Amino acid sequence: MPFDFETVLNRRHTNAVKWDVADDELPMWVADMGFETAPVIKQALIKRAQSATAYYEAVADWWATEHNFRPQIEWLMFCTGVVPAISSIVRKMTAAGDNVLVQAPVYNIFYHSIENNGRHTLSSDLVAHDAAYAIDWDDLTMKLADPLTTMMILCNPQNPIGIVWSRATLQRLGELCLKYHVLVVADEIHCDLTLNGHTYTPFSSLTAPVAHNSISCISPSKTFNVAALHAATLIIPDAHVRALVSRGINNDELAEPNSFAIPASIAAYTEGHDWVAALRTKLAANQRQVQTYLTAELPQVKLVEAQATYLLWLDVRQVTTDSAALAAFIRQRTGLFLSAGDVYRGDGNRFLRLNVACPTTTLTDGLARLKAGITAYQQIQA
Repeated sequence: MPFDFETVLNRRHTNAVKWDVADDELPMWVADMGFETAPVIKQALIKRAQSATAYYEAVADWWATEHNFRPQIEWLMFCTGVVPAISSIVRKMTAAGDNVLVQAPVYNIFYHSIENNGRHTLSSDLVAHDAAYAIDWDDLTMKLADPLTTMMILCNPQNPIGIVWSRATLQRLGELCLKYHVLVVADEIHCDLTLNGHTYTPFSSLTAPVAHNSISCISPSKTFNVAALHAATLIIPDAHVRALVSRGINNDELAEPNSFAIPASIAAYTEGHDWVAALRTKLAANQRQVQTYLTAELPQVKLVEAQATYLLWLDVRQVTTDSAALAAFIRQRTGLFLSAGDVYRGDGNRFLRLNVACPTTTLTDGLARLKAGITAYQQIQA
């Protein structure tokens, strides 16, 4: 087919260096062609742009259907993972030596993102009351007011405890952060896995001033068990914050999807509603199985009821205050490998974390091993 090498393109006033000249000047200097781009490249770029638009539409539609909130398309930014994004955001939006506030016990990788980048972790620990946790608002306010505190990483829903923060709680927290000029980074990766009627509130759905002081990190990776896709989305309502984060994400080379990330994510978000609904039902049933078993067979271990996630927080303080030693013993004695709670800091040294996203037979086996390990541990300690 013939190609067009004769049409004169008007590229004046398009931020092209070659054509940034006076209107009566003719630039014929820089090594930049005056021809149309090859048609195959134009078609590929159009297809890629359409794919990106479809991805963002799928994300927005999912949130509208599942969570009654549709983020604006321009708020959305692709990145290759929530954890890499959080680390990049910490580097871009804070300075070395700043405090980044968390609420321990909390996902341990937050500490890596903070401390490996030369920032300080400042925790306003969640306070345990019986079988539930609450925010210490006085402590939180004091630590947000510290001039060195410039960012808060919020886990919503919370990992490892499984708290689904209410809209009122999130709004109050957001207003405090706004008052003290603390940027909120909300890790909402577990948002689709709410249980037993609890409802997740997207941080970006709060009042406009609060939402514009936030960055939310979401992904299909936990919901659909597809971490290997390396696909995540940032929700950033504020244009200035969005521009800064975009620069950081691109500098850190986290902005380009692999071949499978976009089509698989679109499939998940457009066709995965029924599967996720069934998954939530199964996870709730598994949690009830654990609760029933502990009550009957291991009353010295208390379950903190999870309102979301497939990760259960087991209170073992009647057995030990060294959960790391207990977890190591259980693994060595029975082969059951659990997470020791101490890595999440706060009061985690008295807890174990149990993953219940598994078939009934696997969970039944795991609970039997848990009982055998704890029984043996207590006999040795007696």
